[in-house]
Amino acid sequence: MTMIAVGGSVGAGLFIGSGAVIHAAGPAAVLSYALAGALVLLTLRALGEMVVAQPAAGSFSDYARLALGPRAGFAIGWLYWWLYCVLVAAESVAGAATLAQWVPAPAWLLSLGLLLVMTGANLISVRVFGETESLFSMIKIATIVAFLILGGLFALGLWPGAEGATVDNLWAHGGFAPNGWSAVLAATVIVLFSFGGVEIVTIAAGESDEPETGVARATTNILWRIALFYIASIVVIVTVLPWNDADVTTSPFVSVMETVGVAAAPLIMEIVVFVAVLSVLNAAMYTSSRMLYVLTRQGDAPKALVRVNRRGVPVRAIMLGTVVGYASVLANYLWPDTVFPFLVASIGAILLILFITIVVSQLVLGTRLRREEPERLTLRMWGFPYLTWVTLAGMVAILVAMAFLPDQRMPLAASLGSSAVVLVAYELRRRLGRTPPSDRPLAQGPRG
Repeated sequence: MTMIAVGGSVGAGLFIGSGAVIHAAGPAAVLSYALAGALVLLTLRALGEMVVAQPAAGSFSDYARLALGPRAGFAIGWLYWWLYCVLVAAESVAGAATLAQWVPAPAWLLSLGLLLVMTGANLISVRVFGETESLFSMIKIATIVAFLILGGLFALGLWPGAEGATVDNLWAHGGFAPNGWSAVLAATVIVLFSFGGVEIVTIAAGESDEPETGVARATTNILWRIALFYIASIVVIVTVLPWNDADVTTSPFVSVMETVGVAAAPLIMEIVVFVAVLSVLNAAMYTSSRMLYVLTRQGDAPKALVRVNRRGVPVRAIMLGTVVGYASVLANYLWPDTVFPFLVASIGAILLILFITIVVSQLVLGTRLRREEPERLTLRMWGFPYLTWVTLAGMVAILVAMAFLPDQRMPLAASLGSSAVVLVAYELRRRLGRTPPSDRPLAQGPRG
């Protein structure tokens, strides 16, 4: 489960996207990653408290349902499903772009092939998903550890061939925050979305043998992983290379390895980025299908989707999620400059809305549990309720900041539009549904 948490959050956003953050904030990008990482860590801890105190198959969807009512559970469940359906398409397109460098085939065919392969893996059993994700995660972890060791030695002047320490890159090119502290805060908005995926562990908990123990361990251990994989990697990049080096923006990890003198660095990193894409694609398929399965069991989706095979796999829920992926890939082929960018923009702020919902749910349920059943709180949110309020304030501040950043306005507007559609759908479900909306959490389902 810890590997699943790591696998869901360490992807191309770190290996490639970190370059844009460094370009925006300079060496102070380290602080952007630290701030965003702290907010995500606190959110995950708040979620972990609820999962351990009251395990539920629907995870944060069920906790929103318990704390804020069925409307919140319905809305965040469907928004989360949509988020990962679009990610299935986006990651298949990204994976095809990398694969096209090695395989002489049309991009749409490569995207289709990746979707079919990963769909097949998810249809076998949840164990195959977990083992595949663990393998992908180990490859990424090994790469980052090697990167940190080699890059760290070079930055300190201890690597053979190094002409001396390069740590003065932290301040020698316009200062530590060359673009101002406002740029550091603006970069935090971008960085926050790189951490998306850590919450998948609480969904996978419903199909693990010891959900409470697994979630407690994963939420506790994620702290040093965030520090190691993200913050330490950024420190190495901005110490080895000047932050305004053109190559840092496009391929920071490759540029560092080439500077150190690693042979075939571009090819190695292309392979690792491809593995990272497959990892996120694998996790996106699993997550979208399980959230849809939860919504179906709650009566918020067609009952026909609730059926599982003899291995406990919700086949129909998986297939529906991938159908959206196939349609999105087709849209990318037919209208690459219009439909697909809008679909990706429509999920731009959903992760932030999810984090805010988790924190608000924990404020409500945490207060209730401390008053009525404190013995169930074996894994507690730190500094409750003060740190919970601080986390909520930070998330809301980032949501508001998106409205003032030109590059973030369209994703914010599109995500709010997606939210409005879901809320209208809830009203239709409440008025026309055969059963009233449920305000109760789901028991854990069968394990595949």
